[in-house]
Amino acid sequence: MKKRKDESDSTDDLLVSLLRENSRESYTVLGQKLGLSESAVRRRVAGLLAGGRILKFTIEEDDRHLSSAITWVVVNPVLPTSQVSAKIREVKGVSAVFETAGQFDVAVLVKGADIVEVNKTIEGIRRVDGVTSTNTTIVLRTIR
Repeated sequence: MKKRKDESDSTDDLLVSLLRENSRESYTVLGQKLGLSESAVRRRVAGLLAGGRILKFTIEEDDRHLSSAITWVVVNPVLPTSQVSAKIREVKGVSAVFETAGQFDVAVLVKGADIVEVNKTIEGIRRVDGVTSTNTTIVLRTIR
């Protein structure tokens, strides 16, 4: 039975895992690790991109020198959380936005060159229409 384009198998899972570790690895080296030819790896990556499992290739930079904070946000219940989250994502200095369940509706990862820049970002989040309150925690150290 032929696999559908949007389905993945254990080889695809391993391929994605290897790409997560190093997305710059050549298809030849990936093929050696997977027991596949370079062209088979190329086809699988193309299929994973076409099927939407891989959205993009990106870099991870060492940002430990930056100041960071996690800001918890309460959203006005008359507005859709997704709409407010999208507006928060546009604020300069926002690194990631997570819609959450519990006491807070949204968690925001903020990064900046220093605490002054982080505070400007938090002030920007507070000005977003639909944000009713925030609670911020400064990150002291990131462990990876």
